[in-house]
Amino acid sequence: MMEYDCGFTKEDNWFRYRAAAIIIEDGCVLLVGNEKEDYLYSVGGGVHMNETAEDAVIREVFEETGVHYQIDRLAVINENFWNGNGAYDKGLHCHEISLYFLMKPRGTKELNDRSYTRFGDREIMHWIPIDELDKYKAFPTFLKDYLLSESKDIGVAHIVTHG
Repeated sequence: MMEYDCGFTKEDNWFRYRAAAIIIEDGCVLLVGNEKEDYLYSVGGGVHMNETAEDAVIREVFEETGVHYQIDRLAVINENFWNGNGAYDKGLHCHEISLYFLMKPRGTKELNDRSYTRFGDREIMHWIPIDELDKYKAFPTFLKDYLLSESKDIGVAHIVTHG
């Protein structure tokens, strides 16, 4: 956890406040992978102290993709609970509140990605067809069902995940 992120560790528990993007172009959603983990995850990251979630997602999207996307709207509030077993959260009981923002499409999948994790591992961007998301180990786990549902166009969804 970066010192300026809104989050903390207490004993073997880790809490994090995160802002994330749902970026869709031509029926594909943008996800990120890195050199250490065996899964894909949403573009985004920890909200900094004294930063709004909107500012955080715009910053994170630019840091990871090299592209200035604009926010369409807040789409999902996700309360996520899991037991850490990855390179970064090993052995911790994790609790994350993430605000997922739907970003306005640009009409192109072209990116200028040059991103690294907070531990210095290179991140790689992947455009995944929405209808094939279940073929990948990808987080958040609710993403495919949410993107294929008609309710995605109505208000803000509150989704709680355990895993």
